Amino acid sequence: MTDNALPKILIADDDPEILKMVEAALQPVRAQIVKATNGDKALEMFLVEQPDLVILDVMMPGLSGWEVAKYIRDRDQYKGVKLLMLTGIGELTNDATAPVIGADDHLDKPFSFEVLAGRVRKLLGQEA
Repeated sequence: MTDNALPKILIADDDPEILKMVEAALQPVRAQIVKATNGDKALEMFLVEQPDLVILDVMMPGLSGWEVAKYIRDRDQYKGVKLLMLTGIGELTNDATAPVIGADDHLDKPFSFEVLAGRVRKLLGQEA
């Protein structure tokens, strides 16, 4: 990412309403947004778009969010990519699994727009 370029965020969720909500929550964050509606598309978009941050749902058709995260974390060239798991699998499960797969942060659905935007800013180094 160049100094003048906005960071790029990939949002992957199979629920179109959640995609819209996440995008709306990220309006205050200075970033480009790309979206995927399943795990296979998320991996394809990741490889094509090379985002700085990936927001992943866990339960998606095709590859799961965990599988996409594992693919990213298993490759050294992507070690700088930030991962945020945003899922409704339950707080305890999210607390236990997100660190194991290498996620930088996790948030449970339903989520607060302000909290999500704050977490994303922190991951992107845009904290005030």
